[in-house]
Amino acid sequence: MKVILRQDVDKLGAEGKVVDVKDGYACNFLIPRGMAVEATTQRVKNINHERKLIEDRKRRETKEATTLAKKIEQVSCNIPVQVGEEDKIFGTVTTADIAASLAEKGITVDRKKITLDEPIRALGVYNAKIKIAHEVTANLRVWVEKRRDD
Repeated sequence: MKVILRQDVDKLGAEGKVVDVKDGYACNFLIPRGMAVEATTQRVKNINHERKLIEDRKRRETKEATTLAKKIEQVSCNIPVQVGEEDKIFGTVTTADIAASLAEKGITVDRKKITLDEPIRALGVYNAKIKIAHEVTANLRVWVEKRRDD
């Protein structure tokens, strides 16, 4: 069955692309979730106009994502943690902690978009990558420091 993708689908194609998939996959997964519509002759004719609109929207989203990436790379993310003997931290610093720290600075990022090279289990400086858009990634410096109890 030929379908027109209404959004990007991993391992299948980009939004606006006409792809051939199995009937069951289209009828039971793609179409009910609004990810695709059946490719009729009229819809295929209208696809060129839609592609232009999609390209404009993607260009605008990429520009916004690039601006956000520059803003993130200029921010310093400090995370105070409770430590025990020999400056060992309790637990680990997670992506949710990093997202909360960025939210305090007015930058909203989904924690699932943040990736760490290694788990953060000690004090120090770490690098985190934040995937903002399809081709836009920001690098963030994360400072894990001892919590000051005043």
